Amino acid sequence: RNLAIVAHVDHGKTTLVDSMLHQSGAFRANEDVAERVMDSGDLEREKGITILAKNTSLVWRDKRTDTDVTLNIVDTPGHADFGGEVERALTMVDGIVLLVDAAEGPLPQTRFVLRKALARHLPVILAVNKIDRPDARVEEVVDEVYELFLDLDAEDHHIEFPIVYCSGRDGWATQNLDEAKAIVAGEVSGRDLTTLGEVLLDSIPAPTYTEGAPLQAWVTNLDASPYLGRLALLRVMEGSIKKGESVAWCKRDGTIARARIAELFLTEHLTRVPVDSARQGDLVAVAGIEDIYIGETLADPENPIALPVIEVDEPALSMTIGI
Repeated sequence: RNLAIVAHVDHGKTTLVDSMLHQSGAFRANEDVAERVMDSGDLEREKGITILAKNTSLVWRDKRTDTDVTLNIVDTPGHADFGGEVERALTMVDGIVLLVDAAEGPLPQTRFVLRKALARHLPVILAVNKIDRPDARVEEVVDEVYELFLDLDAEDHHIEFPIVYCSGRDGWATQNLDEAKAIVAGEVSGRDLTTLGEVLLDSIPAPTYTEGAPLQAWVTNLDASPYLGRLALLRVMEGSIKKGESVAWCKRDGTIARARIAELFLTEHLTRVPVDSARQGDLVAVAGIEDIYIGETLADPENPIALPVIEVDEPALSMTIGI
């Protein structure tokens, strides 16, 4: 499952991802793990905010069917200044977790992100976070979210979203509000994020693809490595991609060039792991194409079909000048 966690700044996205990584067994028992481990940039750690969208991957055990499911989670920034990062992240995923603070409720960035998600018809899961705050007003906040959906002209199927009450810091989630209040009061213990995992698997669809279709991989973001130079972050939409193979590189200006996949990486927890091949639905990083840009496509050299170029909102400047 490919999903993004979106919210206004400081509503607890990165802390929730931390808890999911810990509970999925991503770290060794004695491993030294930083708090808010997804905020890896120096500036992010200093300011305590997320600036760049980053993806992590964890294996979640579905206890109901006793199977393992890979969750690719994109942690997105909550500041409106980094809205382009959020928009690009939404092209990589099949659903979103809308995280709302139980006391503050939906704020301007919540509205911006939700509008973009509804435009792409992505299923939404509402997670009311920090419900252990003394000033939490859970029922009012849920009503405010419903009003926000109606305000954005959401369709009926959008509004029937599942609601999860959780505390990312303490690492528990439930769909029952009375049970959530009992956990906060200390009357119930031993809860974890299993409920959230089950709702994710039930509400967010697995990636769809066409059997036997030629390769199509969409460049959704860029990164850099001190050893390999520019890395293109791709979502494989159709077919499979292999290390060392030659591909058609469909550029933004409509021309098609040949390129070779020098290195191929998949994200495993927080590290990029070299792999020989990746298939439909995978989020991969590719090295070896120096001038590649966001929105371009890597395709089958025999049958190159370009995907549409990603458009991001144009920057706007507004000023108020007064005495």
